[in-house]
Amino acid sequence: MSALAQLKLLISLAQIDGKVAERERNYITNIGRANGVPLGDITALLDQRHALIIPKDLSDDQKFEYIFSLVQLMKIDERMYKEEMLFCSKIAENLGYENQVMFELLLHVKAGIMEKDEIINLKEITQKHLKK
Repeated sequence: MSALAQLKLLISLAQIDGKVAERERNYITNIGRANGVPLGDITALLDQRHALIIPKDLSDDQKFEYIFSLVQLMKIDERMYKEEMLFCSKIAENLGYENQVMFELLLHVKAGIMEKDEIINLKEITQKHLKK
């Protein structure tokens, strides 16, 4: 199930600085619940370490959701650590994106709620950075 894989990646990113902040915890919980993952399962996942596994059969839309949610989570606590950026860059590369995609994402992703047209525009920009 790709929702669980996505949650595990988000949790791994949140754990980089040593603790999962409340805002990060809430963000991860909201994504899990939106994807039908029971709250008890999400809570259990938050207290574990996870292997970095990216499903191989993701659609372009799913790849975007993965990288978008990772960058948004990285920005949510208003501090970006070098380790977090390296983590996101590594995941983006594993998803099949060129390195420049992180520059675009860091420029355009907001920590708060983004309008639907902003997300659509960002998806179009990131699509150009998918390796063929």
